[in-house]
Amino acid sequence: MEIESVKCECCGLKEDCTQDYISKVKAKFDEKWLCGLCSEAVIDEVSRVKKPSSSSSVGVGGVEEAVKAHMSFCGKFKSNPAFRVADGMRQMLRRRSGDLSSSSTPPSSSKKYTRSASTKLY
Repeated sequence: MEIESVKCECCGLKEDCTQDYISKVKAKFDEKWLCGLCSEAVIDEVSRVKKPSSSSSVGVGGVEEAVKAHMSFCGKFKSNPAFRVADGMRQMLRRRSGDLSSSSTPPSSSKKYTRSASTKLY
């Protein structure tokens, strides 16, 4: 089992992986190597844009478009790849938390820890 260093085509981070694992990742993402974080971002984008109604696999076109979009996103930053990945994760989490808060609670009930004037503490 030979280990090879491979560079993410989106963010530029390097990982040491087996050739078998590299081949599996490339097969999923239009023959491009993506690190773990970028692959999760692409998968999230595919599921966000195209909600599959069954357990069938997502079409190749959806993955290709998501990879292109994520590569474009990563290309906008010229800083250290680790900062770019961290910023991408931050944005993804903000998007997810925005989706959750807008669908589950109205904006006025977002203050969970406010105390009214009639509240008594003993």
